[in-house]
Amino acid sequence: MSTAHPSPPLSRLLDLSAELVQAVRGGRSATDWMARCPPDARAGVQALGFDVLRRLGAATEARARMAPKPPPPAVDALLCTALALLWPTPSPPYPDHTLVDQAVTAARHRMPAAAAFINAVLRRFVRERAAMVAAVEQTPVGAWNHPAWWIERLRQDWPSQWQALLRAANERPPMTLRVHARRCTGAAYVQRLAAAGLAATVLDDPALAGQAVLLAEPCPVQQLPGFAEGDVSVQDAAAQRSASLVLGEGEQALPAGARVLDACAAPGGKTAQLLERADLDLLALDSDPKRVPRIHDTLHRLHLHAEVKAADARQTAAWWDGRPFDAILLDAPCSASGIVRRHPDIRWLRRADDLSALTLIQAELLQALWPLLKPGGRLVYATCSIFRAEGQRQIDAFLQRLPPGSARLDAASPGQLLPLADNRRPGTLPAPGVPQDGFFYALIHKA
Repeated sequence: MSTAHPSPPLSRLLDLSAELVQAVRGGRSATDWMARCPPDARAGVQALGFDVLRRLGAATEARARMAPKPPPPAVDALLCTALALLWPTPSPPYPDHTLVDQAVTAARHRMPAAAAFINAVLRRFVRERAAMVAAVEQTPVGAWNHPAWWIERLRQDWPSQWQALLRAANERPPMTLRVHARRCTGAAYVQRLAAAGLAATVLDDPALAGQAVLLAEPCPVQQLPGFAEGDVSVQDAAAQRSASLVLGEGEQALPAGARVLDACAAPGGKTAQLLERADLDLLALDSDPKRVPRIHDTLHRLHLHAEVKAADARQTAAWWDGRPFDAILLDAPCSASGIVRRHPDIRWLRRADDLSALTLIQAELLQALWPLLKPGGRLVYATCSIFRAEGQRQIDAFLQRLPPGSARLDAASPGQLLPLADNRRPGTLPAPGVPQDGFFYALIHKA
């Protein structure tokens, strides 16, 4: 008989959450760090740690007011972790005295010399919280919990919506599923979920082909009926739009056996969705050999097959066999500014000058892959970004570089999708009032 592992004490969760914060501050992604988190603590640390990352700007500003000289990184990470969780919210995760006590316990375990200092700062914050919060929220970083450069870029790109975008980025994301089209319809899978005690609805959007399902409440994937067998995957509605753009419909639909390239494929979600919906001769590339096994794992779980290679899509001579493609999906490397609510570490990992390097890579990928497309073929350019430089400006510049009449931007291109429930027009969002991730899509036809 198996025995359930007891939940780790709060002091250990705080200790590990502080390690996560310190790792992100050091340039390591939360996804990478979480993969190495002790399994018994992983769910608790993700819940606490991601909330901390969503309030890290305010916590850091508060610490600077109470302790102007930065303490050692490990001490500062634990202190800011506790301050973020003590920040006033409608539903505090723990009573103040419990958080302070457990943070001090964590300090005694890891950094005993700092325990008294952490205790004093946290107790002062609790005493002066109202005034401290009011002062911190007068600063841009403290008010919006994003780096100053990020806030300013959104203000420039979206002058009427930048505040709503920053607020949305600090919300917890919905959990959207993609039902394997060869196994089940979205409507039938909703019934399976209901039988398992999970409420859900099918998202009513033609671009999602009836296969996108929104859970009323997120849950571990192990609770999803048929997940291990490949019946369903987790994928945001915005990301699911790519397949319809690549595959087309009616007279414009790709024929069976069409040759398709997914140029930046890891971890394989969009590759899999294409194969779930059509019989294709598909090549999936990724430039990072360490990420390529994730494509294989995704395809194996879903019982699908594609040719998979580790290669830089820009270096076509190293991987292309000379056969042109009917369609190319270029989900290009980007800032990931559109998925920051789902990955709250991104805002703290990115630097302002990253945008210049990323937009250069995007331009090089477009330039390299366009010649590989058949006449009459289509290229779908996508980024999970809400920065204009990685979306419409990138595509406008690319089209201007091409010979006149050689390419056509499809009027059905979704363009910029913002993660706002009220930012919708027909065909833009999967359902009224359902915020999706931020994405940009352009569908370009080759003459």
